[in-house]
Amino acid sequence: MVDVLNGLNAVLATIPSPDRGVWYLGPLPIRAYALCIIAGIIVAIWWGERRWVARGGIKGEVTDIAVWAVPFGLVGGRLYHVITDNQKYFGPGKDPLAALEIWNGGLGIWGAIALGGVGAWIACRRRGIPLPALADALAPGIVVAQAIGRLGNYFNQELYGGDTTLPWGLEIYRRVTPEGREDALAGVAIDHTPIQVVHPAFLYELLWNLGVALLIVWADRKFRLGHGRVFALYVAGYTAGRFWIELMRTDEATLVFGTRVNVFVSAVVFLGAVAYFVIARSRGGREDVAALRSTAEPVEAAEGEAPAKADVVEASDEGAEKKNSPESVKPE
Repeated sequence: MVDVLNGLNAVLATIPSPDRGVWYLGPLPIRAYALCIIAGIIVAIWWGERRWVARGGIKGEVTDIAVWAVPFGLVGGRLYHVITDNQKYFGPGKDPLAALEIWNGGLGIWGAIALGGVGAWIACRRRGIPLPALADALAPGIVVAQAIGRLGNYFNQELYGGDTTLPWGLEIYRRVTPEGREDALAGVAIDHTPIQVVHPAFLYELLWNLGVALLIVWADRKFRLGHGRVFALYVAGYTAGRFWIELMRTDEATLVFGTRVNVFVSAVVFLGAVAYFVIARSRGGREDVAALRSTAEPVEAAEGEAPAKADVVEASDEGAEKKNSPESVKPE
């Protein structure tokens, strides 16, 4: 009886996995991973918009910039994943076209931030917005979006560590397709007897990211950080957690000197973020977004935007000059 109770307690103490990550609405697949990514993007834009307006920005600008940044970020994230995990898609018996199947999971945050930043920079240039100031406004929302995205890994039964007997161990089930083929992503768990109980690395990162969000919001309010320092603090905080979480993961990955490549990337990016955070301190406190906007030179004015004051004055001067010209004087 004692053994039965102990076994029951052990089962109840673990975290069950979802029995599937894909539902079908007729022939249309509804993927939990995609829904989590979309939810994260919505939260990042909503919170970023509020913070941007509070810092002196104009409502709607974050949404406009997201039109550029989000597609760039998705492409960059996928490219990074395919490059660093190329063994999954290229080689004997592999399907290179699977590299395009983003709905099956696989987005590298480093590529997403890098190429997403390029998209944001292009949009900022078009609207005359200082990118560092915008990045500071977006930083908390981005890291919360990453936390929400990690729930997609939970539904996909991926991103976990080695076996564990800890109370919060994650149960991994065998999923199969209707044809009986084993498929961890598209299959369904018929038998909920776990084949493994592992460290939920996705959950560790989710909680870490929420902690980073709280940290940077607190630091921003207390020290009125500016000039990209909030974003740098986010990057440093995130990479510090990603470093140790990568060390515990057991899924297949590209190795460098026997260590997962993202461990090295985390260390390098962390040092770069810390260096920027320290150097940017010399630029002073939080910048005045409105003042910076007036000195910026947008490549392309927004449709329907009022002409600049200088343009109005110039036009007035030209009108006055024309009015006083000999041709404008009527004979008496």
